[in-house]
Amino acid sequence: MSAETHDPLEGFDATIHAPNRLRICALLDTAGEAEFGLVQKQLDLSASVLSKHVTVLMDAGYVGQRKAVRDTRQRVWLHLTGRGQDAYQGHLAALRAIVRPSDPAL
Repeated sequence: MSAETHDPLEGFDATIHAPNRLRICALLDTAGEAEFGLVQKQLDLSASVLSKHVTVLMDAGYVGQRKAVRDTRQRVWLHLTGRGQDAYQGHLAALRAIVRPSDPAL
């Protein structure tokens, strides 16, 4: 590819692209930080499914967590890391480039 040609898949991130992980990133991007239970409720996911997806995102360095006790219970708050924010924004840009017509006349 020449320097002038932009690859629409640049920034596409298969880790984020899975529907539930994309939804988690979108929620955390908007909220900044959210309690695990709230993310679970908002996305209508079981705790085990959410936990598996969060683990994948954490292993990639995209999501961080903060644990604290609230109301005598251990709570976990999730947030996008700087790396996660960059990857999420890059993925959104790649999706927009993929669906945008390549012919400006269209």
